[in-house]
Amino acid sequence: MRLKELSERSGVPTATIKYYLRERLLPPGRRVTATQAEYDESHLRRLRLVRAMIQVGRVPVATVREVLGHVDDESLGLTARLGAATWALPQPPGADEGDEESAAARAELDRLLTELGWETAREIGDLSPVYRGLVASLAGLDRLGFPLTVTELAPYARQMEAIATHDMDLLDTHPAEAEQVEAAVVAAVLYDPLLLGLRRLAQEVESARRYGLE
Repeated sequence: MRLKELSERSGVPTATIKYYLRERLLPPGRRVTATQAEYDESHLRRLRLVRAMIQVGRVPVATVREVLGHVDDESLGLTARLGAATWALPQPPGADEGDEESAAARAELDRLLTELGWETAREIGDLSPVYRGLVASLAGLDRLGFPLTVTELAPYARQMEAIATHDMDLLDTHPAEAEQVEAAVVAAVLYDPLLLGLRRLAQEVESARRYGLE
């Protein structure tokens, strides 16, 4: 397809597509003349991914470029590729080092990971921005007088494990590794708010069941 058709199918203005091409967020098309190129379905898929990150996720262009570099890095195994791409997305701040609450939160999180059998996550530890964000969240709750123990956290984690299994099942429906990594990035940007919304909606329904609508 030519640039005009790519624009029509994606809903992205041609000027924006040209900007993405200049910023190396979209790979160049196959040159057919000195001034025209052809694009295929992979360009359309990549364009939608870029728009999801920039428009919905509010991810800076430089960060988008870094994420896409990991998406396209065929030298990595799939697990490393998925981790690198999603870790490059904006993350919540980590915990303060040397803080008493942070140390206690880290110990409690490690106990939880051991109980769950999530040894890989425990071994990666502070290398993961997700792990560091969890430590910060637990430490913050502790400081505010709402500490969570392994017993209270484990039911949440088990539900997340079931969701993660479903996530991986969906990824496996994509034929190519690059498509799987793209899908994981989309999930991180779009599904996280969706899951949070479903949780809050379920809380509203459960509240009405227990306490009525008054």
